[in-house]
Amino acid sequence: MSFFASLLNAAPGAVAQGLIWGLMAIGVYITFRVLDVADLTVDGSIAAGGAVCVMLIRAGWDPWLAMACAFLTGLLAGCVTGLLIGFCGIPAILAGILTQLALYSVNLRILGGKANQAVGVDKYPLAVSQRFVRDAGLHNPLLLLMLAALVLILLLYWFFGTERGCAIRATGANGHMARAQGIDTRRCTIIGLMLSNGLVALSGAFLAQYQGSADVNMGRGAIVIGLAAVIIGEVLLGKLFRNFALKLAAVVVGSILYYIVLQIVLQLGLNTNDLKLLSAAIVALFLALPHWQSHIVGKNGKEARRRA
Repeated sequence: MSFFASLLNAAPGAVAQGLIWGLMAIGVYITFRVLDVADLTVDGSIAAGGAVCVMLIRAGWDPWLAMACAFLTGLLAGCVTGLLIGFCGIPAILAGILTQLALYSVNLRILGGKANQAVGVDKYPLAVSQRFVRDAGLHNPLLLLMLAALVLILLLYWFFGTERGCAIRATGANGHMARAQGIDTRRCTIIGLMLSNGLVALSGAFLAQYQGSADVNMGRGAIVIGLAAVIIGEVLLGKLFRNFALKLAAVVVGSILYYIVLQIVLQLGLNTNDLKLLSAAIVALFLALPHWQSHIVGKNGKEARRRA
């Protein structure tokens, strides 16, 4: 009974973290599924967003204005990766690694040469805080995070229905055909990477406020969490959610489920040092599920034809 009580007590925090990382996972979805680009910039851009937001709040800025600046920082990070890919001819995965590596030094500079900086809810006005996650009231971060996810999904649904958004989707679907239709695929790739990393940095700004600090290593392994959310959402809800907006919602749901699974495993007594190993195992499992399903379906189909 104590297991379920402790799990229920940890559930609001797991859902809140799932929503925050769900915003980041949407950014990963844009590059991974829409653009068909393996972008590793996110590990650096999420920390950059958190660092910019925390330092501006500490300087007396309004938290919403600080988050807007964090979003712009992510746009710049994505632009750098896009320029390395489009105008320098560097492979996408290597370009992301280079930008991520450079961002480590940039983030240290932003944090004033320190590995982390705190921003307590008692001293600074924060948009979200972990302290109120179990409270019943408008200051509960769950309400704001759910609203932010909904607004973001609706805005992206609108944008990817515009001419520019359709061009980005066409670039990811078939770059050669898109160029044949007169689409500037290099520009579309840059815009897609900028939008993706802008959302990732915004997620970092929420995360830094929620946990009360920004750390130069807070983005380490972020790409694994993002991929886990994307894959879990697709495997569990892909056949039901065909609409683009619903696919984005499935990514957020996948992120929440990921953190709920983590909480269940932690309640069972897993060492927190093994979380990265668990994350990799979860991603590998859900990546393998579609292959296993198709293999089983194909095998059953062959047996049915033989019997017929």
